[in-house]
Amino acid sequence: MVPAYLFRHPPPPPTVIHSTYSLNGPPLAPPRTIRPAAEMSKDFFRNMRDLQNSMDDFSTLHDTILKVITPATNFSNEALSSTVFVFLFVVSCALFITSHLLPWRFMSLTLCWTSIALGHPSVQQFVLKSRESHIRPHERKAKSLLDSWVAQDIILDAPPESREVEIFELQKRKGGRKGEWETWIFGPSPYDPLSPQRIAGERPKGTRFFEDVCAPKGWEWGDKKWVLDLGSREWVEERMVQGVEVEVEGERWVTDLVPDEEAAGSPPKNGRVVGPGWAEGSGREAIGEWRRRRWIRMVRRKGVSSNNNINNE
Repeated sequence: MVPAYLFRHPPPPPTVIHSTYSLNGPPLAPPRTIRPAAEMSKDFFRNMRDLQNSMDDFSTLHDTILKVITPATNFSNEALSSTVFVFLFVVSCALFITSHLLPWRFMSLTLCWTSIALGHPSVQQFVLKSRESHIRPHERKAKSLLDSWVAQDIILDAPPESREVEIFELQKRKGGRKGEWETWIFGPSPYDPLSPQRIAGERPKGTRFFEDVCAPKGWEWGDKKWVLDLGSREWVEERMVQGVEVEVEGERWVTDLVPDEEAAGSPPKNGRVVGPGWAEGSGREAIGEWRRRRWIRMVRRKGVSSNNNINNE
């Protein structure tokens, strides 16, 4: 702003008597406006060169900062990143308590003058020589001490997350009510009488063979084989499945029931419980054409190696 003021209020020339040239009067010249350089002029190409040099310096500084900071903060090395996090957390808590005791003005002034001084080539050479002679010989020892402290105090041995997955084995009666049951499909849904797929008339979805059932994406099997869920009545009540007959013993099949005048008065078989949808009815029900049972298996989350690149796009 000083050059702009001096342009509008120029000092008196040396040959003019000062008494006839007032410095407190109105401005003597119009304000100077900077106009953009004309295309294909020397100033235009100079500005373009300076802009490209500035962008190159910014890109180099940005890449250097990322090269230094990213490996310690992206949890590629979880122990090191956890150490950095703990250190920053402790420093933040300490600053909340002691910030009013620190000379922030002196610290800011020192930091700014140091940054300006480091731009001088002689200062840069002096700093590099001092680093080679005083700091570099102790870098390896300091790094080994830090690594040993991280290995001893930072414990990251939590077990992987595990969950239980389920699959339903569906069987269909072949040849009417007195026919034999045949395995139809292994699917994620029980395909009960009131399920949306059943009401819409759609076929059950799944795989034909047990061996083709895969773990969810990002997970792996935690057990060697599937286990039959013996709590058939529990999962029926949790899903509020109606119109079924539940086996509480044996193979734990949950079978569809359909109204039948001929089944009136017939008591439930041994080890079977009629589902709540039909338990309050007239008792005139017969076995339907579908039955299912639930299998369970444990899965655990897969660990991602440091060599894998995950792109979230």
